Amino acid sequence: MNQKTPSTVVITGASSGIGRELALEMARRGHHLGLTARRLPLLEQLREEIHGSINGQLRVELAALDVCQTASIAPTLDELFQRLGGIDTIVVNAGVNDVTAIGQGQLDKELRLIETNLAGAIATISAAVAHFLTRGRGQVVGISSLASLQHIPKQAAYCASKAGFSMYLKAARVELRSKGILVTSILPGFIKTDIVEGVDISKLPFAISATQAAREMAALIERRVKSGVVPAFPWKFVRPFLGHLPERLARF
Repeated sequence: MNQKTPSTVVITGASSGIGRELALEMARRGHHLGLTARRLPLLEQLREEIHGSINGQLRVELAALDVCQTASIAPTLDELFQRLGGIDTIVVNAGVNDVTAIGQGQLDKELRLIETNLAGAIATISAAVAHFLTRGRGQVVGISSLASLQHIPKQAAYCASKAGFSMYLKAARVELRSKGILVTSILPGFIKTDIVEGVDISKLPFAISATQAAREMAALIERRVKSGVVPAFPWKFVRPFLGHLPERLARF
């Protein structure tokens, strides 16, 4: 997939943050879009922005989707895929983060992270792969996290959800390779969004804007890489050490 061959891309969690910026970036690159999120009015505003300021000829189809409602994912996505006339790529981006304290009455928060970031992502991939198998080709892009590699205090459930997702993507890549389906895993570092309430991500090391992150992610998706980190600098050099840092240094 490249700029000369526009394709159809579905992005989950597209109403805000990385998902929204990635939708705008993919539109600038000429790709038709299917966008999902829980908040349909925000998706409608995003479609208006794409058609008004980027390209009024692009096809942009929308669907309300809560990935925590796993039973609804396949029928919702199947209907969206049909409206788009088939898709080439799905970006499994919908996710949440939260600061959690172990053993302090926050089990519901921890389980919500697992439900959204892992169970919801797996159900999304399942629906997309079923569609790709009928087409004989496709690309699954999973937005995981560098937190999948490094244990972080007050982020145990989030790290676990992303570690599980990253491992699922690795196994899927091997399983689906012979079926013409590529699996791309993208691991962002600190991206300036409001995903964690009360946390100023801009003060964390090497934080970048969601716009810059979307540009780098779009390039990785179009290059059809197996995996990549965002931003590339400095994380591609730091990545081999994550998970092996002394515990006293693992407090970002």
